[in-house]
Amino acid sequence: MFELDHDLAQDIVDRAMAILPYNVNVMDSQGLILGSGEAQRINTRHEGAQLVLANARIVELDEEAARCLKGVQPGVNLPLLLDGRLIGVLGITGDPQQVRTYAELVRMTAEMLLAQRHLQVQQQWRKQRCDDLLALLLGGNSDATRLVDEARQLGLKPQLTRIPCLFELEEGPAAEPLAAWLMLRYPDSWCVSPARQSLLWCRPATVALDEQRLLDKMQAQGWTVQRLAVAGPAEGLDNLRRGYRRVRDLLAYGREVLPRQRLLTLARYRLPALLWRHRNDDALDELLQPLQRLRAKDSNGQLLATLRAWCAHDGQSQACAEALGIHRNSLRYRLERVAELSGVDPMRLEGMLSLYLGLQLLPVNS
Repeated sequence: MFELDHDLAQDIVDRAMAILPYNVNVMDSQGLILGSGEAQRINTRHEGAQLVLANARIVELDEEAARCLKGVQPGVNLPLLLDGRLIGVLGITGDPQQVRTYAELVRMTAEMLLAQRHLQVQQQWRKQRCDDLLALLLGGNSDATRLVDEARQLGLKPQLTRIPCLFELEEGPAAEPLAAWLMLRYPDSWCVSPARQSLLWCRPATVALDEQRLLDKMQAQGWTVQRLAVAGPAEGLDNLRRGYRRVRDLLAYGREVLPRQRLLTLARYRLPALLWRHRNDDALDELLQPLQRLRAKDSNGQLLATLRAWCAHDGQSQACAEALGIHRNSLRYRLERVAELSGVDPMRLEGMLSLYLGLQLLPVNS
């Protein structure tokens, strides 16, 4: 529940006294002075304010009446209302006949400030709750049904199909300002920052987007993205959580294997990312052993580069030779050397597939 505090009360006092030649006091719902032009009166009890609170009406006190009360000077004391609820008292010191009109004007201004601050507090609470809720929704360790219901109540539209996008930023501005920028440009987005330089953005699938152009726009805004991992459309919370795990694996794969690649899509790297997730499995060592034997004898990296080109061109001799700028006979000679050194023949489908899978775990500069 919103309540007056010292800072807000003193802000009201300072604004009023900047234009009025009278002392102003602001009291809380217990009659305690929170803000005043007379510093020595702060945190003292105001019995005139207590009368206002008890009767929910304006109390005017002349000098004779003020002498009968503790901590009171002549003046006008008015109830402060927020959404019809009495939350404090505004007092102006002086002859009630002289300050009555000023008091009404100051009360109107004070209640506007109260309403504005209340709105700010509500917005801050809602943003924090939304952030916490999204972290729980995407974390995958909480009661999904209850969380989805609350998300729907907060207007987060959990029913929308979304595309998980995971940003890894260079050192610099934190991810939170980027989240605000994305949510402003793309309504109904979800943003969660797992770490200072990391941002998960779940954008509505209905938004057509060129990720490369987006990276360029972000660069112009001052955010340098080291890499961006993008999954496919995810319908429902379970699929969205699964998509988050996939882009997390994809980002880790890109960091280690494709360090110069800024844009990584699951559609392009689904298989490599899957292999990378299980990279510590002993069974995958068998895929790397032929390549390790090849690399040990390939001092200038020519054979490894040839093998990458061969796989990239699906074993098409002419296209691969042209890409490498060599004759087809030279290509054949190199592939025979690959087979000799690695023990696996890349010109056979089974061999090419085995070597291709191994290459997905080998950094491109290796």
